[in-house]
Amino acid sequence: MDISTVIGLVLGLGAMVGMVLLEGGSPGELIGIPAAVIVFGATFAASFVQFPLKVVLSLPKMIIQTFQTHETKAAETIDQLVALADRARRDGLLTLEETAGQLDQFLKKGIMLVVDGVDSKTVSEIMETEMALTTDRHEAGIGLLDAMGGYAPTMGILGTVMGLVNVLSKLSNPEELGHLIASAFLATLYGIASANLLWLPLAGKLRGKDDRETLARRMMMAGVLSIQAGESPRLVREKLESFLAPAEREKEED
Repeated sequence: MDISTVIGLVLGLGAMVGMVLLEGGSPGELIGIPAAVIVFGATFAASFVQFPLKVVLSLPKMIIQTFQTHETKAAETIDQLVALADRARRDGLLTLEETAGQLDQFLKKGIMLVVDGVDSKTVSEIMETEMALTTDRHEAGIGLLDAMGGYAPTMGILGTVMGLVNVLSKLSNPEELGHLIASAFLATLYGIASANLLWLPLAGKLRGKDDRETLARRMMMAGVLSIQAGESPRLVREKLESFLAPAEREKEED
């Protein structure tokens, strides 16, 4: 589990509740069903208008992904590719098929193309196309979260305006005005909070995951092409370590 996502959400909610308590209020004052209905309901409604049904329905899956840490480890990938390069130099490219089943699906596809004798240009084109299509799929989901982060504050203002209209219709009953005004402004609170504590941060987290996955796949592609070219394991390692950040490179050398 990606604990930073949990920590961020808990801290955000905790800060809001803490402010209410410090001002002598009650956390229950932050609960408003009508405000939640208009903000979240209208935000989802706008999302359905803008995006295909398939993308919107994938929202739960995307949110789950922000709590997961299943990412390719660069050091392990480099070791795998160096081992494959060493085996290819010793026993030939065809022997790589025996170990292909244990590899990441993207890396496996590249290795199998090499084993099948596909030329390097075609291998590169196929792997580039798969990377681009994967990024496009990810961007659709990230775009949904970004859009929801834009809609939510506006829907919060909409909810507040609707609440104030209700307040104005009950001016003859002053005893209810304070409660009604507070309820009206809860919609603005929900809109701003959901955008800046939920939708936009989740979009940013998924974008970061996509960037790291793309980098890992580019490293895999470079390794596959180096193996196909018959480069030495030492040269393969040098090439692949150039994809690492300086701190990671130093750790790898140690």
